[in-house]
Amino acid sequence: MILNAGYEPLKVVNWQKAMILWLQNKVDVLEYHSVQVRSATKAFPLPSVLRLRKYVRPNFSSVTVKLSRQNLFIRDNHTCQYCGERFPEKLLTIDHVLPVSKGGQHVWTNVVAACGPCNNKKGDLSTEQADMPLRKKPIQPKWLPSKEFSYTHHKTCPRTWEPYLVHVRKSR
Repeated sequence: MILNAGYEPLKVVNWQKAMILWLQNKVDVLEYHSVQVRSATKAFPLPSVLRLRKYVRPNFSSVTVKLSRQNLFIRDNHTCQYCGERFPEKLLTIDHVLPVSKGGQHVWTNVVAACGPCNNKKGDLSTEQADMPLRKKPIQPKWLPSKEFSYTHHKTCPRTWEPYLVHVRKSR
């Protein structure tokens, strides 16, 4: 995993790219895997977490985040926006804040993650009519962390990544 100079996760690279960046002195290695990479004459510990030595400013102005089920759940941190409980992706639904039947559109600012019971309770009503206020106002994100950095998927990531993924969980 590569972190920006400010420790924000940027991307996952393969082990060959990690070795090249390290040997070119473009990164500092913060964590290593328990295995080594060997050449004919040397052995190197395999980098697990790398931090860029120079800050890279991500260009979010030209990026449009696609509205999808997965991206919506990442934006809402896999949390029902009505009851505030966290759920696995398969137990979440998409709720239209202003129902489509009442003129609501399927856009970032009108959809939220909701658990099944809350979505059923709200039904075809507005949040005011159902007396179910939102935990936070839905916005169109300028960027989203990759699914590989999503909190619910970090269990498949190496343990050495966990301290650096805390930043992603707190920043959303």
